[in-house]
Formats: sequence, structure tokens, C-alpha cells
Amino acid sequence: MTTIKDGEHTATIYKLIKDSQYREAIHILSNQLQKHMKSRAALSLLGYCYYHIQDFTSAAESYEQLTQLHPEVEEYKLHYAQSLYKACAYAEATKATFMLDNTNSHTKMVKLQAAIKYGEEDYSAAKSLLDQLPEDDQDYNYNMGCLLYQDMEYEEACKKFMSAMQVLGYQPALSYNIALCYYSLRNYPQALKYIAEIIERGISEHPELSVGMTTEGIEVRSVGNTLVLHETALIEAFNLKAAIEYQLKNLEAAQEALTDMPPRSEEELDPVTLHNQALMNMDTKPTEGLEKLAFLLQHIPFPPVTFGNLVLLHCKYEYFDFAADVLAENAHLTYKFLSPYLYEFLDALLTCQTAPEEAFRKLDEMNAKLTEQLRKLAKQVQEARLARDDEGQKKAVQEYDLMMEKYIPVLMAQAKIYWNRENYQMVEKIFHKSVEVCNDHDTWKLNVAHVLFVQENKYKEAIGFYEPIVKKHYDNILNVSAVVLANLCVSYIMTSQNEEAEELMRKIEKEEEQISYDDPDKKVFHLCIVNLVIGTLYCAKGNYEFGMSRVIKSLEPYNKKLGTDTWFYAKRCFLSLLENMAKHMVMLRDSVVQECIQFLEHCETYGREVTAFIEQPLEEEHIHIGKNTVTYEARLLKALFYEVIGWNQ
Repeated sequence: MTTIKDGEHTATIYKLIKDSQYREAIHILSNQLQKHMKSRAALSLLGYCYYHIQDFTSAAESYEQLTQLHPEVEEYKLHYAQSLYKACAYAEATKATFMLDNTNSHTKMVKLQAAIKYGEEDYSAAKSLLDQLPEDDQDYNYNMGCLLYQDMEYEEACKKFMSAMQVLGYQPALSYNIALCYYSLRNYPQALKYIAEIIERGISEHPELSVGMTTEGIEVRSVGNTLVLHETALIEAFNLKAAIEYQLKNLEAAQEALTDMPPRSEEELDPVTLHNQALMNMDTKPTEGLEKLAFLLQHIPFPPVTFGNLVLLHCKYEYFDFAADVLAENAHLTYKFLSPYLYEFLDALLTCQTAPEEAFRKLDEMNAKLTEQLRKLAKQVQEARLARDDEGQKKAVQEYDLMMEKYIPVLMAQAKIYWNRENYQMVEKIFHKSVEVCNDHDTWKLNVAHVLFVQENKYKEAIGFYEPIVKKHYDNILNVSAVVLANLCVSYIMTSQNEEAEELMRKIEKEEEQISYDDPDKKVFHLCIVNLVIGTLYCAKGNYEFGMSRVIKSLEPYNKKLGTDTWFYAKRCFLSLLENMAKHMVMLRDSVVQECIQFLEHCETYGREVTAFIEQPLEEEHIHIGKNTVTYEARLLKALFYEVIGWNQ
């Protein structure tokens, strides 16, 4: 930092504060305070600067000294209490509010005490304090809206926030609260409307916050956690936008919302952003995601859903011991953060590992309860429809959908117990029992299709379930999972409906060509996987010559079609072929062997940057980076070929 001339300290500090360069101002003020330890001006300005960079603990320390040095100044006592409240030191903040003995500060004191009780989640005490204020107080509707929201009275809360906006004028935080109410009511279009307004105003009024720069790949430095950033409500708005897109299963849009927010370094991120980053990048960075959630659990406050999400994700990746440990180590959080439904579901999932029959019984009890509730809600929907009560029908449909979201995971967990045992007939029976409530649900249809397909004698029935899913997305067929398309093609072939299979493949090819035209560098694997699965089918039936030629052709051109998923299917066919050749159960013409070796050489050339498999998160022993490539595995397969056919002798 450049040396400041004598007599220019005050002007320099005020200029830095005016330009929002609070950290530089803090540096100078801290040096001044070492020379004049009781300087009222330095302490006051330090407290102000710390508050603006959201370092509330340091701000509280500055204001505490001021209250001791100048007990007659009421303003310092108020700032001290506010800083403690913002630092989540609620007990100390409550104590500090009792120092406010001036009648002019009484209203502020009551509001601050109510805010502290709200932060401590003692909502009844917060309401009692707010009831002491006159109803014409300008913040009354705002505060009551927050309490109504916590009581899950989202519509009433929304009305209060709108009334508050009429009195107080536009405030980003108020607009965010309205968006949050609409989000909780599942009225996503209205929520997005308010979010868009917050973002537009934030961009136009504060271009220095670099909104969207990170998404566009522009390197920008952190804007820090300033009071200005807090007042724009941009971070909250982008997090809510990400949550909505995630709920709508638009994962790319959700990830983009997180990168669009003003840039901050990782240590500056708030708990909600850190949680959302972990959750929305879980498919690509599972280890990092689980570590972030575990970190959040150790640092209060954290988003209420963190605990449940961490345990569920451990179960998803089949780290059941870790899930059990997290539950055992945080037993005090169970009652507060896990709903009875989620606790029962997790308990059943963990029981599956040691006592599957007992787990099935627990899940069956849950299934029965949820089925009964679904029947009641279906009756309510029907009654509202007959009475032409649109509002009642809408509410009943929402409740039915929420209940279905609880029911499906329970049903699938039951089915998985028998799926793991390869008892597919029992899985089919379980799904058949749930046909009454699930027959319109895509997840149910998809899993019924899979269980019919895997039995190898029910391809016709499988088509009946796969077809509606594919036709639903026929105009954007690449939105359908490649495995679903592949299984449908195989089902067509196995039931001699070759024309339908070819038509479906032409449709996929056409859409892939369009994507390649629009974005030449983008890799799309749908048609490739369909061909690979068909090739695998022929190999499984013993027709290796045709099957291998299909597999080889499907990966051309290699620079666009060779990926982790496509290599997974291809190498399985090669390993099966090598096993049967080693057992002398299959004989291939030399030209076919030559073709296979040439294919592996191509994979060796193009597979240097392609990972051979995705490592499980939390693995203690990591595979050497050089071994986890298609190139490495292609060389291994080529060596095995030479050994089996005797070319290396």
C-alpha cells in the first residue's frame, strides 16, 4: 500500500469508504488503532467497514469497545447488538439489547429482540414481541410475513410481503421473499418472474458485481461478501433459481444459475450456495459434493436439508456404513431435520444391508400407509372436480403429487431388494400390486419396462411400456435415455419388428446430425449406444462376427463417439469374445481378428484423454491416472488378443 502523507489520513479513509474499498480502509484504520488504541473515530469507522464486508464478529468487537468507552452513545449499543445478531451470537445479542434504555430506541430494541428469537427458531416468542408494536409500524407486514412463512402459511405470507412492498417500496429482499413463497407453493413461473426482476435490477444498478461473467468463461476476481451484495439479494435469487431448475430436472440450467451469480472465492461462499454446488454437481464431482455436505454439517447454521441429503446420497452410492455413521454421530439432528417419513425410509434402506426381509416388511408398512393416503387424495380430487371447485382441485392435485413423490422411492426400494437377487418375477409382482396408483407415472412405467425386458421372454410387453415414454419425447428424442432407446430397439428386433427399429434409429441419427451441425464439438452418444447394445445382443446370442462388426462401426468416428459410456459397452463384448476364444468355443476368421485389433489400435490413439471408468466417490485407494484411460485398457485387450491367438509366440 502506498504511504499516506501526514494530514491526509481522514480524506483517504473516507474516499476508500465512499468507493466501497472497505478492506483497504480497514488496513489503514487498524494501523491507526495501534497508535491510538482508544480512538473513537478509528473504532467507529472500523466497525462500519467490518459490517459492510459482513465480518460481523469483528464489527461487534469494535462496537463493544465503543460501548465501554462511550456508554452514553445509544447508537453504539444498537450497532453492537445488531452485529452480534448478524454473527448468530444470539444469547450475547439478547443481553446487549437490554443495554438499550433510551425510549427512542424502544421500537428498534423490540424489533431486534424479535429478530433474535426468529433466528433462534423461537417463533412464538418472536410473535409475542412483534405484537407489542403498533400495526401501523412500517415493518409490521414484513415481519408477520416471515412468521407466517415459518408456519407454512405461504399464501398468507405472500400477501403480507406484497402489502409490505406497497408501504416500503421495491426492495430486493422483499421481492425474494415473495419468490420464495411462490416456490414453496410450487408456482415456479411466478417465482421465476420475481427472481428475474431481482437479477435485472442487480445487473443494471451494480455492473461491478460481474453477474454472469464466470458462466461466459471470463476470469474475474471475487467481489467479496459486501453489504451491497447482500442488499441486492442476488445470491439468494440465483440460489432459488438453481433450486427451481433442479426441481424441474433442468440440471444444466441449475448449474448455470450457480455460475451466473457474482463471483466469490470458495472460502467466502455462504452455506446455501455451498450446499447447492454440492448437490447440483454430484453427478460429475461426487467426492467433492459429499465432502462439502459433510463440512456444512459441522458448521452451524447450515441449510435444513443438508443432513437428509448427505445420508440419502451415501445410500445412493451404496455407502451404507457411512450413512449409518452419519446418523449415529448426529443423532441430535435427527428429530429436528428428518421428517418421520424420511427417517423411516432411511432406517429401512440401512436395514436392507443386514436383514432384507425385515427391511421389506418396514417398506411394506410405509407402502400401505402411503397407498391409503393416495386413495383419499384421489377421492378429494374427484370430489373437487365434480363440485367444479377449481381451487380445491388444484390444491388436492398438488397434495397428491407430493404424496406420489414419497410413494415412488418406497416402492422402488422394495423392488430393488428382489432385483438384487435377480428375482425378476417378484419385482414384476410388486409393480403389479401398485398399478392402481402408479399407472400414469413415468418412473413406474420405465422400471416395469426394464423388469419385463430383462426376463428375455417378455419383449412384446416391454415395448408396451417403453413406447409411450419414447413417443412422449419423440420431437426431442435425445432427451430420452440412450439405454431406453437401445432396449426398445432390441425389443423390436426380438419381436421381428425390424422396420420400427430402423425407423427409430433413423430418427436418432437425424437429431444427432442436427446437433453436430449446430455444435460440431459436442459429443452425442445415443445412436452409438443403441448400436452397441444391439451388437452386444448378437454377441450374447453367439453371433460374434456380426455383433463385433456392429460394435466397431458404432464407434466411428472415434473422436466423436469414443467416451466412457460407449467404451464400457464395447469392452464387455471384447472380453466376452476373448473368454470364448480362450475356451475354444468360438473361432473367428483372420480378417475379423485383424479388424478387432485395428479397432483397438484406433481406441488406443483416440482414448488418451478419455477415462475408462468413473471412480466411486470416497475410495481410499485411487487408480493411477495413467491406468484409468481407454488407451491403457485398449492396449491390455490387444495384448490379450495376441496371447489368445498366439501371435506373441
